[in-house]
Amino acid sequence: MILIVGANGMLGQDLTALLGDRARGVDIADIDITSLESTERVVTALRPSVVVNCAAYTDVDGCEANRDLAMKVNGEGVGHLALVTRGIGAKLVQISTDYVFNGSKGVPYVETDSVQPLSIYGVSKLLGERNAVINSDHLIVRTQWLYGLHGKNFVETMLRLAGEKDHVNVVNDQIGSPTWTVDLAKAIVVLIEKGCRGVYHAANAEFCSWNDFARAIFEESGLSVDVQGMTTADLNRPAQRPLYSTLDCGKLVQETGFQPQSWREALRAYLSERKQQNI
Repeated sequence: MILIVGANGMLGQDLTALLGDRARGVDIADIDITSLESTERVVTALRPSVVVNCAAYTDVDGCEANRDLAMKVNGEGVGHLALVTRGIGAKLVQISTDYVFNGSKGVPYVETDSVQPLSIYGVSKLLGERNAVINSDHLIVRTQWLYGLHGKNFVETMLRLAGEKDHVNVVNDQIGSPTWTVDLAKAIVVLIEKGCRGVYHAANAEFCSWNDFARAIFEESGLSVDVQGMTTADLNRPAQRPLYSTLDCGKLVQETGFQPQSWREALRAYLSERKQQNI
């Protein structure tokens, strides 16, 4: 049995649906990963063979104002899961982020590149990676720019704004790969099934700016919205973002045979699924 921690989240719901009868899901009402006692009680009672941790404090700017909470959830909580899964002989799968990098490399990041997070969110997720290795049977999956049907995300924000105004300002100096949670879930399942360990990057193929992504959302949705450019500095957010944090997924492809579809193809599939569900 594969236990999904954070099963009610955007990725957690898609992963649970993909795994079907193989999965069991728990969330904050069932487990508090910041408590070793709670983590041990729940995980040892269920005795899964794999635990996938989709639970995280993902408010990047909120983490700047709530450092202790970020470190507890994104860092210490992973340590608790690592200790408990090691104790019962289960694999721990930890979902991490491109924000562990500083974005100055200029070409896509590979798994062995040095890490240097710029924000509290990135620091807390890096602590999670380092704590995950407490369990030697660990799998760390770094991803980025997630969107899906079961949570707040950039696509839904743009579609909402399209109904409210005829132009939007979107940053054009942050480059990455928008990633559909369904595709990420597929990559995670393949990595588990292949028995992979260590660090892997998983995101949709190809890359763009947030500005390019916004334009594509409107084009694919048949909406006429004027998209203006702006810089990250203009946005003036509390947390510093990596400007070029594209992830090289070559290791995933080479070792599993799983080839992520392009971000544009994934966006089309997402919008089609959204339409079918009358969202």
